[in-house]
Amino acid sequence: MAFNAEPDYRHGSAPRTAVLLCNLGTPDAPTASATRRYLAEFLADPRVVEIPRLVWLLILHGIILRVRPAKSAAKYQSIWTQEGSPLQVWTGRQAKYLQGMLGERGHKLLVKHAMRYGQPAIAAQLDELKREGATRILVLPAYPQYSGATTASVIDAVSLWALKTRNVPELRFINRYHDDPLYIAALVDSVRSHWQREGRGDMLVMSFHGMPARTLALGDPYHCECLKTGRLLAEALGLAPDQYRVTFQSRFGKAKWLQPYTEPTLIELAGKGLKSVDLICPGFSADCLETLEEIDQEARAAFLAAGGQAFAYIPCLNDSPAGMRALTALAEKHLQGWPTTTSAEPDLQQRERALAAGAEPRP
Repeated sequence: MAFNAEPDYRHGSAPRTAVLLCNLGTPDAPTASATRRYLAEFLADPRVVEIPRLVWLLILHGIILRVRPAKSAAKYQSIWTQEGSPLQVWTGRQAKYLQGMLGERGHKLLVKHAMRYGQPAIAAQLDELKREGATRILVLPAYPQYSGATTASVIDAVSLWALKTRNVPELRFINRYHDDPLYIAALVDSVRSHWQREGRGDMLVMSFHGMPARTLALGDPYHCECLKTGRLLAEALGLAPDQYRVTFQSRFGKAKWLQPYTEPTLIELAGKGLKSVDLICPGFSADCLETLEEIDQEARAAFLAAGGQAFAYIPCLNDSPAGMRALTALAEKHLQGWPTTTSAEPDLQQRERALAAGAEPRP
């Protein structure tokens, strides 16, 4: 196997610690061609679609990538901002604030963001961190609830990069934070702040991204972790069982997915006379197509068309102060044991002088 070229090594360089914040991904532009490239990478991942490989690739390239890109591009156009894709914008801001907030706590380290599919790619960002001297990298997937299709896919991408790397840095992964107290507190703060500003609806719906139902039987903990997040959030808000619902969105194909489904649930609630709902998506760390278009547009329209009178979407944590405090504390906890300040590192100029004088052996 041919390994990737290593960056130039400088004797005496102090090792550095880094955090790589990884999210799912987004097209580079809200166009059919860009969406096709993104979907081709996303849907070709065997972690995402678990059916016989050859059969799926024939379906993907023979049907889906001929039909779906134009439809998906139109949806992306409805949420695109002047700064670009909302997911790209929010994740970039989270990485920036994470570095700043860790810095305020005395941690001098590198923080970058990457996308599992699309740009900036995980491998490219890992290469850049190595060029900047990172010898220890904490990988933080932006998924509160673990799933093989999301968290494990990030681990796959990092592992594939490591397989082609000669000098592999120390690596740590954060697999989940679905029940982290500060994460739950940030969600509580988000809901209560919304209620204070806009008033409280008759029902709080917590919508998580869907997964095929068979993944639960196969041992994926995602469903259980979503339910635990929902329960902890409801308890912290003081909600009775009839005051909230946990649902699953983003179904694809004809197979049975985790239930209850979000949009049918909203239609059913409206049909039973419920007039207003507040909806939050606790499984998404940043607003994206699935929250801004599927929920705040499509689900809203479905609820109102079925007789509902008021639909309020509560945004993701994004770069909110409470959300960033939760991410910062999470990273800090998993960085324990790694030197993250330069105070403990050798003085570089002094070390360089010692090396030049022959006082220390060169490796």
